[in-house]
Amino acid sequence: MDPEFQREQKRVDRVMKEIAVQMERLENDTSRQRDEVVRIRRHFWDENKVSIDSFDDFLETIIGLRQEAQALSATESIHKQSAKKLTELRGLQKTPYFGRIDFIEEGQPAKEAVYIGISTLTDASGDEFLVYDWRAPVSSVYYDYQPGPAEYATPGGTVKGRLEKKWQYLIRGGVLQSMFDTSLTIGDEILQQVLGKSADKQMRSIVATIQQEQNRIIRHDRTRLLIVHGAAGSGKTSAALQRIAYLLYKYRDRLNADQIILFSPNAMFSHYVSNVLPELGEENMQQVTFQDYLHHRLSGQFEIENPYGQLEYALTATDEPAYKARMAGIRFKASVHFFEAIKFYRKALEKSGMRFKGMSFRGEPIVSAKQVEERFYTSDTSLRFYSRLEKLRDWLLHLLNEAEQLEWKEPWVEEAIELLSNDDYSKAQAYLAKKSGLKRKATADYEMDPKDLARLVVHQKLKPLRKKIRAFGFVDIKGIYRQLFEGSLETSERLPLEWADICRSTLDRLDEKKLFYEDATPFLLMKELILGFQTNSSIKHIVVDEAQDYSPFQFEFLKRLFPAAKMTVLGDFNQAIFAHTDGMGDFGVLTSLYGPEETEVIDLVRSYRATKPIIEFTRMLIPGGERIIPFERDGERPVLNQVADHAELHRQIADKVADLRSKSYGSIAIICKSAAESARAYGALSGIEGIKQLKSGSAEYQQGVVVLPSYLAKGIEFDAVILYDASAQVYGEENLRRIFYTACTRAMHELQIYCVGEPTPFLLEASRNKLVQT
Repeated sequence: MDPEFQREQKRVDRVMKEIAVQMERLENDTSRQRDEVVRIRRHFWDENKVSIDSFDDFLETIIGLRQEAQALSATESIHKQSAKKLTELRGLQKTPYFGRIDFIEEGQPAKEAVYIGISTLTDASGDEFLVYDWRAPVSSVYYDYQPGPAEYATPGGTVKGRLEKKWQYLIRGGVLQSMFDTSLTIGDEILQQVLGKSADKQMRSIVATIQQEQNRIIRHDRTRLLIVHGAAGSGKTSAALQRIAYLLYKYRDRLNADQIILFSPNAMFSHYVSNVLPELGEENMQQVTFQDYLHHRLSGQFEIENPYGQLEYALTATDEPAYKARMAGIRFKASVHFFEAIKFYRKALEKSGMRFKGMSFRGEPIVSAKQVEERFYTSDTSLRFYSRLEKLRDWLLHLLNEAEQLEWKEPWVEEAIELLSNDDYSKAQAYLAKKSGLKRKATADYEMDPKDLARLVVHQKLKPLRKKIRAFGFVDIKGIYRQLFEGSLETSERLPLEWADICRSTLDRLDEKKLFYEDATPFLLMKELILGFQTNSSIKHIVVDEAQDYSPFQFEFLKRLFPAAKMTVLGDFNQAIFAHTDGMGDFGVLTSLYGPEETEVIDLVRSYRATKPIIEFTRMLIPGGERIIPFERDGERPVLNQVADHAELHRQIADKVADLRSKSYGSIAIICKSAAESARAYGALSGIEGIKQLKSGSAEYQQGVVVLPSYLAKGIEFDAVILYDASAQVYGEENLRRIFYTACTRAMHELQIYCVGEPTPFLLEASRNKLVQT
């Protein structure tokens, strides 16, 4: 055995032993700390007797409670830190380190060997670093430089020196399996091994294979907005998640996982990426979809179409008479122009146009909508808009109080008192007794004044109305939004030619208490501009994945919603499949969010997901695809299978699934254009053992054989992909090119394309260049 290999194995042995020793100590510590936390919680009130007999007793009680609470908090914090370190050590036990650099710092006589892994490890004394965290400043040299002059940034300034050698290791179970001195792009050989395996049920943390351009994303810290535009399979999402891990490490004294939000395309994707941060020893950040947020804010008022419902309409309703107008409406309502038009409209409401709801109680009016409007436009007009609404709210509450003072004498009140249950009567008695100053023991003997009881009954009956007023429920937001489509925008420039039809369909939807997806964000913006923005300043960073699916309007809204947050935006306009993206070619429009000085764009053009033949094929499907650089991994060319009818299609797909299973592929996707086609395919292929259908509501990414629409496959990779029907009849329109490209780029190892009859014209160039087998 090579002497150097032997020396390195001995070092692995030493590190593994140190890990084992530290794990044993920490397991004992965490067990003891957990028992202490349980003990304190169990006996908290035993050791703190509450006494309020005198001020001194009360003060002593408060001090005792505070001391015990502080002791509990400190013990819980120590336990949490110990548990986190134990998790890190378990990760190191699997793979103690994966790289090494030999670095000579300027002015130093000797080189230092820096070993790099997923977290830091020191010896028992704490003086010697056995492993450096991949996020440490010095570790950036491993990702960014080849042997020669190198430098890295630290809080104290830039450290310059020379990188002598760079090594990669593959260690499993404490055994050094391979090591090599590399001047290649970092990670290539390990990446070959990783990509040669089957797709996982969950995305993995593969920090050993971070490329130089991905490292720029991970460690970027200069601007407020980072836009990552990357080809399919270029590692955008992986780099973004490792970027979050890096930020949590670098700013661990002032940033935690609760202050970061990832906007995912769907719940299935959220599950797919949920394991990356825990593998890196960090807590998971919050993960939501934009639809979740809209549903949270508006579901009580409207039935909201989801984005996939909108997309399904765009894919399947092309023959409907209203289709052209709906598509024009989607594009217009997604635009910055519509965003600005709503802001202008809200400004105009300061002088006229506000709509309100009147108030009545038991069928009798308290105030009419007209009276509320007159009050708004004649009183306190010098105040700011929101302050005027607050004054209006206070006036309405005053009117309600006046009505309450008169209402208790009405005949219905006596009837309501007679119908009180024993329980409600006792509660009323206890409340009035307490209000009169009696102690609890005397409550049962308290005799209620009938007038007080009557007033209490009226007060309780008016509670919902009072709550509605305090929540500005007297403002008719729906009516105000309606006015946009009843003539308020007629003078606006750049309205679509189909504006009259757009208005008609929008108003019909509102009458049904429903919202098109393209109306949900504008409606919410209108509500926020009138009633005050519900901003979230506690969030410090947001990550938007599949950003090409978001409209400029939605990005403007996110900026306002999270005013203190930095933003990382990831996307690929070649996969921009939603209707609002027609005519949008890049993320240039986003530079206006924070300005060019606060925006940086990083392009990723190297694709790692698929084999070289698949990437060479898929890049022929899109304009500018020649910029995409394939990773050097051999495989078979995609295959085009032309069949005569659907019966033959289903027979051949069933046979192909059996063939792919025989190759030990763990994930096989049968990708259809739409959910409607997916449902038909699933029904016809249900004889395939273990086949599953994935729908927009699916919460978990499934292994095995799955049938799903193209848009749900975004961001996820499969060992083998079967494109269900790539015929000219299904993929004949140019606006479907991106959907077709997205579906094809999901394949890692094998791509089988089927078509009933003539194939889509998207395949012509690839066929001409012999990049697809027939």
